[in-house]
Amino acid sequence: MVQNKARRRRIWIFDLDETLHNSLKYIIPHLRKTMTAYLQTHLNLDEDNANQLRVDYWRRYGLTLTGMMRHHQTDPRHFLYETHQFPDLPHMILREPLLRTMLQRLPGRKIIFSNAPQKYTKAVVRILRIDKLFEEVISLEHMHYRPKPASYGFFRLIAKLRLNPRFCIMVEDQLRNLKTAKRLGMKTVWVSRSKKAPSYVDLHVTNVLHLPRHIDQFELAPR
Repeated sequence: MVQNKARRRRIWIFDLDETLHNSLKYIIPHLRKTMTAYLQTHLNLDEDNANQLRVDYWRRYGLTLTGMMRHHQTDPRHFLYETHQFPDLPHMILREPLLRTMLQRLPGRKIIFSNAPQKYTKAVVRILRIDKLFEEVISLEHMHYRPKPASYGFFRLIAKLRLNPRFCIMVEDQLRNLKTAKRLGMKTVWVSRSKKAPSYVDLHVTNVLHLPRHIDQFELAPR
C-alpha cells in the first residue's frame, strides 16, 4: 500500500525537444536559420557574425533570446513570433510510435516544462498525440522569459502547481537543466547517447522509451 501511494505521488517533469521527440533533424536546423536571420536583420550583421553571436548567447544564457533581451532590448514576443514560423510543423516532428504507450505506463502526475514558447510547445504536444496525458504545459512565457537552467523558472513551476521537489523526477536532455533540478531536490533523468553521466544524474537512458524499466529505482516515499 505504501509503495502504491509513493508511485501515485511521483511527479514526472518532461522537457520537450530532444527528450520526447527528435528535434535535431528538422526543428533545430530551422530555428538556427530563423534566429540567425533575425540577428542579421535587427542587428545589421552578416550571416557569419550573426550565427556566431547566436551560438554565443545560447551557450552563455541557455537561450539566444536571453542574450538579445539583455544586450539589445529585444521584445521577446516579437522574437519568438518571427523565429518560430514553421512551413509544415506536422511533417517536421519525428514521433516515436510507442511514446504515448510509454507515458501511460508511468504512474503519477506528468508535466511539460520547456524553454520553447507556448504556441509551439502546445502544437508539438498535440502533434505527438500526448496532450491528454499531461496535467500542464509550462513554457517560456510562464517563466517570464527567464529560461532553464535559471532557478527562477523552476520556482515558478513549483509555486504554480504546488509541487514538492522531493517527489519530482526531471527528464531532460540538457545537463545544465538537470543540475538545477538536482540542486532543488528533484530526481534527475538524463536522456542522452553519451557514455558517461555526471554525479547529479540519478538515471541515464539513451531513449526516453526505456524509462518504465527503471520506475522502481525512484524511491520517493517520505523518509
